[in-house]
Amino acid sequence: MKILKSILVLVAFLPFLANAQEGQKGIALKGSIQSNILIPQEDKTIGAPHYSDWALTNIYAELHLQSRDVDAGARLEYLEHPLPGYENDFAGWGVPYFYLKGKLKFAEFTVGDYYEQFGSGFILRTYEERSLGIDNSLRGGRLTLKPLAGVRLKALTGRQRCYWEHNKAWISGADLELSMDEWIPSLNRKGTYITLGGSWVNKHEADEEIFSDKQDHKLNLPLNVNAFDVRARVQHGGLNVLAEYAHKTQDPNYDNGYIYRHGNVAMLSASYSQRGMSILLQAKRSDNMGFRSRRTMRGTSSMINHLPAFTMEHTYALVALYPYATNPDGEWAYQAELAYTFKKKTWLGGKYGTGIKLNFSHIHSLNTTPDLLEGEYRKGSNGYKSSFFKWGDQVFYQDLNVQIDKKLSNKLKLNFMYMNQFYNKTVVEGEGGMIHSDILVGEVKWRMSRKLTLRGELQYLFTKDDEGDWAFALAELSISPRWMFTLSDEYNVGSTHVHYYQGLVTFNAGAHRFQLGYGRTRAGFNCSGGVCRYVPASRGLSVSYNYNF
Repeated sequence: MKILKSILVLVAFLPFLANAQEGQKGIALKGSIQSNILIPQEDKTIGAPHYSDWALTNIYAELHLQSRDVDAGARLEYLEHPLPGYENDFAGWGVPYFYLKGKLKFAEFTVGDYYEQFGSGFILRTYEERSLGIDNSLRGGRLTLKPLAGVRLKALTGRQRCYWEHNKAWISGADLELSMDEWIPSLNRKGTYITLGGSWVNKHEADEEIFSDKQDHKLNLPLNVNAFDVRARVQHGGLNVLAEYAHKTQDPNYDNGYIYRHGNVAMLSASYSQRGMSILLQAKRSDNMGFRSRRTMRGTSSMINHLPAFTMEHTYALVALYPYATNPDGEWAYQAELAYTFKKKTWLGGKYGTGIKLNFSHIHSLNTTPDLLEGEYRKGSNGYKSSFFKWGDQVFYQDLNVQIDKKLSNKLKLNFMYMNQFYNKTVVEGEGGMIHSDILVGEVKWRMSRKLTLRGELQYLFTKDDEGDWAFALAELSISPRWMFTLSDEYNVGSTHVHYYQGLVTFNAGAHRFQLGYGRTRAGFNCSGGVCRYVPASRGLSVSYNYNF
């Protein structure tokens, strides 16, 4: 209770502290408070358990002091009685994040905790995503140099956060990025921008006792794992092309079954946009690129790198019911998207124009051949061989979706969506087979007056697999600029016939946001960028407060 009282005092004092800094020339205080509370109720129908604590809460308080020469910051996290899904790893409280940054004309040096990404993140990406339970920051030192125009160099070292501890392995690396257009004036005059980059990351991890499948040979584990990344980006007008390749040396770990195969990932992404139209084409092949700061970990913890999913980030409830998580063992991934706006006062555009977006994603297994006569991958072996351009025999995920946006008047706007989806539940979740579904979505937004807006959604998912069909309905009333009232229900029409209802009231006042809700949460996966976290079922009264200054 003492720490909770301290947090409440801090929350009350922050606005006065922020205002006090306004008069200090050259000094700025920024920060945020995020508090999420659930008063849980047991619900055997959906599998929500009984909790001994009357309230569960995740609280984060963050402060950043910024000046011309020095920045400093820290974050306090209170999860002594955490929300469902966080109790196994995040229970506790403390200050897991703090830093001090010195700034000169051509250099910055950070000591403490920091987040960093090299290129697309294939060999290094540390970040925080609270909804996924991810905070894999590095604690150590980082130096950023800009010695010449168009040249940026980074060097870093540190240990990675793993919940309330830090893994013992040391992560070190360097990144060099060159902006060629700043060296070649003719490129700049023509509006052509070329960026070249190269990165290196090393993991130094102590030896430990891990035996082969026959339990008679101790594995000779590499103390150092090195990863390299090269990339090139060209931009001209509306054209943007990125090519990137990364390679990782032998890294036997839990993800790959402790094999000694090297890892690699190659990506080619091209996009073009002009007024009223955009095109995106992407292809990626990854092979054995799970990269962790602790070789025995599993799940989303201790990941040094990040492999994007190459699937569209869906926000509609039923469209996101079966989200894809990137397979660290390897995959071929493709994505194509076309967006076009039919002009106003044309046959298809009508009075206000019509927007259409077509997106296709396909993810397939690699073609692999076991490297041993036994016909299986074994600890201590090279695992398998793989032909670069050949596909395997499994579809991991596929969706084809089309969205149509249509404005009927200044006050009425419609959005329709259809998606055809294949989701390999066995690959993503461990069991369940292939799920084929068709999903229809209709959304209407009606601006009733200058302050009143009514929005509604109707969704239906058709499938003969898993739990069968689902239906979803939502109504949302906004009273600008303060209030929002939301009612929704997600109903399983198929096998369970269970309602997952929600009611929310949201109030906004400047930098403050307060939300009160009640309802059920369905057990399932919450995903972002190909990274997923399992969320258990829950029911109860929820309260959230957010303040940014």
